[in-house]
Amino acid sequence: MMDALPRPYPGTNAAPAEIFALATEYHTAAEALLGKARAQQRISHAPARLCAVHAIELYLNAFLLATGDPPERVRARFHDLAERAEAVTGRGLILRKLTIRHLVRMTEDREYLISRYGPEMSGTLSQSNRLMATLNEIATKVRARISPV
Repeated sequence: MMDALPRPYPGTNAAPAEIFALATEYHTAAEALLGKARAQQRISHAPARLCAVHAIELYLNAFLLATGDPPERVRARFHDLAERAEAVTGRGLILRKLTIRHLVRMTEDREYLISRYGPEMSGTLSQSNRLMATLNEIATKVRARISPV
């Protein structure tokens, strides 16, 4: 039996601009889905929220890759937005204090996991307008620092 060649982890060979472009697609999806959410049903915000959180993570990943982090180091952060916030600010990405606090709180409150798996906890998540403000700030600031596709 021949040894199979190891398959690369998805995204390992992606350029920062490609990750940025993927983030932009999730950002666009979050905005579109948020427009379909029903104000009185927080669970209806879950798809938009998941896309927004993922877009935030991808934008920060693109910046980390563009500033020298190897893909393995980026992956090792799992879904820890607080650690990513610390890493990007340490590399000169200037985020508002409110945004940094929001990223920390999102990690502490496990918003990514609740958005994916916890409909019974949807009332504990940050407001959609705060989430979108964080997403929009990060997108704008990362776009200014890397060259999108």
